[in-house]
Amino acid sequence: MAIKNAFIDKMESEVTDLDILKTTLLYDFYGELLTDKQKEIYELFYQNDMSLSEIAGELEISRQAVRDQLKRTEKILSDYEDKLRLVEKFMANKASANRIRELIDELEEKNELSAESMNIAEQIRMAVDEITE
Repeated sequence: MAIKNAFIDKMESEVTDLDILKTTLLYDFYGELLTDKQKEIYELFYQNDMSLSEIAGELEISRQAVRDQLKRTEKILSDYEDKLRLVEKFMANKASANRIRELIDELEEKNELSAESMNIAEQIRMAVDEITE
């Protein structure tokens, strides 16, 4: 049992920042499609930074049950993304918006723009910001 717990603790500590970012985005997009129990365990682990053991103690279930539910929830979120690709589209749109901002900056740096053109450039920036919010 001690070896099993050590393995689970190691697994918990190997969750990278990139994994957390990806999972957080998936949750932001698809979290409302989860059950209340799935949301509760997800939020305790990722948002409240609780360990599997702490969650198990709070919910009065086994640590393995917490781990299994967390893995199922992550799989469900990933499956939604595989089918709908909302996060992928969001990230592509965000990259395109950043490129538009860079092009506006370049245009302003390389050209002496009239006040009217500067105003239009600022309106474009604001529209891009609205899209990416």
